[in-house]
Amino acid sequence: MNIPNDPMILLSYVNTQLRDSYSSFDEMCKSLCIDKSEIETKLSAIDYTYNSELNRFV
Repeated sequence: MNIPNDPMILLSYVNTQLRDSYSSFDEMCKSLCIDKSEIETKLSAIDYTYNSELNRFV
């Protein structure tokens, strides 16, 4: 699956997916067949990390 390359757009995309469709980041990555570490790396570059309690990147 193609995911946005721009980190800010990626952040919005991922958090929307998590809010609307998935109960966890792992579930989203498995379902969409996307590389978890790739997303974490891109979002950590703009100082965002996954918070499992909130089920979103903050």
